[in-house]
Amino acid sequence: MKSLLKYTSFAAVGVLALGAATTGPAGAVDLVVVSWGGAYTASQQKAYHEPYMALHPDIKILNDDSSAEGLAKMRAQAEAGNVTWDLVDLVAADAIAACDEGLALEIDPDVDLAAAPDGTPASEDFFEGTLSPGGSNCFIPQIVYSTTFGYRTDKFGGNNPSKLADVFDLAGFPGKRSLEQKPIGNLEWALIADGVDPAAVYDVLSTPEGVEQAFAKLDTIKDQTIWWTKGAQPPQLLADGEVVMASAYNGRLFSAIEEEKQPIAMLWDWQVFDLDGWVIPSGGKNVDVVKTYVKWATDTQRLADQAKFISYGPARKSSAPLVGKHADLGIDMGPHMPTNPENAKTTLLFNYVWWADHRAELDERFQAWLAQ
Repeated sequence: MKSLLKYTSFAAVGVLALGAATTGPAGAVDLVVVSWGGAYTASQQKAYHEPYMALHPDIKILNDDSSAEGLAKMRAQAEAGNVTWDLVDLVAADAIAACDEGLALEIDPDVDLAAAPDGTPASEDFFEGTLSPGGSNCFIPQIVYSTTFGYRTDKFGGNNPSKLADVFDLAGFPGKRSLEQKPIGNLEWALIADGVDPAAVYDVLSTPEGVEQAFAKLDTIKDQTIWWTKGAQPPQLLADGEVVMASAYNGRLFSAIEEEKQPIAMLWDWQVFDLDGWVIPSGGKNVDVVKTYVKWATDTQRLADQAKFISYGPARKSSAPLVGKHADLGIDMGPHMPTNPENAKTTLLFNYVWWADHRAELDERFQAWLAQ
């Protein structure tokens, strides 16, 4: 993962022109591509979908913003024997589960994915550990992103929050918070804010006492928290003034700050790094077509192109030097990447293998806690 941090923090001027695409199977086909909506889907639409459809008029890509429920809906489709999705964007932990349950097709990176421009095979060009997290062979990473905090810059009289512990300090920083309605991230942050060594967070969470400690810390802000389930919600809650702090995906906050010019700033302290990428559902109706698309959409240039529209780091080493300026704003994207050294002074690497093992039990515990 050190190499991942090293390369995704680079930004260089000059994004190369769109290259020629591999010719896909003949015949008009609609591909249902599932993602997260908002600024993230928009970045995929501009970097991948629209250029591909322009090169392949017989292919129509239909967006479905259901990734937050992606794993559950993949299970339901498989059980019903009616797989209607062609490509699904998942976080790594959910991709591991999908692969383990046979819901996603296994891939051979050096056959199914494009080599780097210099001939480096995909298995060596994607950052170490990203193609097969937890031993899964179904995950095709696109981006390195973080979940971090945004806050209103006009609510604290200039005494703005500067560290994670401030999120839990209602006396010093009064007002509503917004957190994602799931245990992932929140339990880790609660322990760090409560003084646990970040390097020991997952060891502590592996004990009943550690879980209780995390929930006890969350109790201190529970009655001042609005829970979100969609990535578009926390920036909107901040923009509307309904909350003064909110956890959010760094790319969503970038959009609110730089594109929408909202009075919001980012608190990078103990941002949580994670991976996001594609899986191809087993039993899909257009497997050959979607494999051709994925090989093109995850090549070096396309992953660099996505960084022109959103502040997520591309998952390939060869893409990093091609990241330049925002396509519309003209600003250098390097300083807005979660992996930028100034932003990454304190980071927690999301342990997707640990969560794959503990997700079900902690989801149940979290829902019971919310209902109390």
